[in-house]
Amino acid sequence: MAVSKTKLKLVEVARILFAKKGLENTTMNDIAVASKKGRRTLYTYFKNKEELYYAVIETELDRLRQKMAEVAIKSISPEEKLQELVFAHLNLIKEAVLRNGNLRAEFFRDIWMVEKVRKNFDQAESSLIQKVLAEGIQQQIFEIQNPPLVADIIHYCIKGLEVPYIYGRLGEGIEQENCKNVVQTFLNKALKNI
Repeated sequence: MAVSKTKLKLVEVARILFAKKGLENTTMNDIAVASKKGRRTLYTYFKNKEELYYAVIETELDRLRQKMAEVAIKSISPEEKLQELVFAHLNLIKEAVLRNGNLRAEFFRDIWMVEKVRKNFDQAESSLIQKVLAEGIQQQIFEIQNPPLVADIIHYCIKGLEVPYIYGRLGEGIEQENCKNVVQTFLNKALKNI
């Protein structure tokens, strides 16, 4: 079922206001006024500001999910797909956090609220990684005994790199291309010996 244009507009306006003023300093009335919709319309779609915040996070995760799905269907080797999935994830998370200004503090302040919203995304990402691993096993590139477990491990490793990557502390001073080579070497060695 398609999401209505009005709902999408409300989510985007809320994202912009949250980024500019922060979650705490933005009211439902601010969102209604900025979107040129009445409060009644706003409350038709969202019960409260927290529900709208969840929708903003979901929208950001949908962008990431879509990009990762595009990488997974590329006509490239499974090793290249995994590398691109790693960097697509990290770059899009970084872009989302940086583009959302004051909202980024909310992402880090209430990580459990974000984690609750991320649950479906995390499962989808792990499943996508598992499909790429299966492709590599089928092509006799990877030697993996337990693809679901390995997919979860890769997913949580990527997730654990988010904060250092966002703050530029991952491979500080190293060009991204060199980081990609290190990641590729690590994945190749790990996935051929599991």
